[in-house]
Amino acid sequence: MLASMRNNGLRLALFALGCTAVVALTDHLTRPTIARQQQQLLQQRLSVMLPAGSYDNDLAASCRLMIAPQALGDARPHPVYVALRNDQPSGYIIESVAAEGYAGAIRLLTAVDADGRLLRLEVLEHHETPGLGDKIERSKGNWLDGFVGRSLGNSRWAVKKDGGDFDSFSGATITPRAVVNGVHGLLQWLATHPDMSAAQRCQTEQ
Repeated sequence: MLASMRNNGLRLALFALGCTAVVALTDHLTRPTIARQQQQLLQQRLSVMLPAGSYDNDLAASCRLMIAPQALGDARPHPVYVALRNDQPSGYIIESVAAEGYAGAIRLLTAVDADGRLLRLEVLEHHETPGLGDKIERSKGNWLDGFVGRSLGNSRWAVKKDGGDFDSFSGATITPRAVVNGVHGLLQWLATHPDMSAAQRCQTEQ
């Protein structure tokens, strides 16, 4: 009986070892393909954020990691893509978090020109209530377009219910308030951090 148990144990160990080897081999073989797909998705996402002709560099290769918990929403390093034209900064694409959403953090991607004027705003991820807070999605409306052309000096950065210039949603003020506050904080931070050349490069460059 002991011999049978040993044999069964050996078979199980060999089976587990074989499964581990298969998983490791699959990961090794698919990792380059996944990396290429992720890079292509990043390039596609970045390409729509800034006007054509407003930069002449590789945005993904000009990525810097910035840590600014209050302005960018949490303590993690956030990618900032620096657009250049004739070797001078012409704009920024910044990943940040609006931390005060109704159902948690809202991940944002914001494009700003060198003068601090908003060019485009996208929601990368959220968990807001369907039919209410999810109106921040482009597929549900054009609310995000209300940020285009805004800057620190030409807008009152609050929803209209709080005396500002931004529309809110019927029955869902918390979500738009969180986005407005998140973008406002980002612009305030960017106004005092225009030079990011000394910041750590993003991992995609390493």
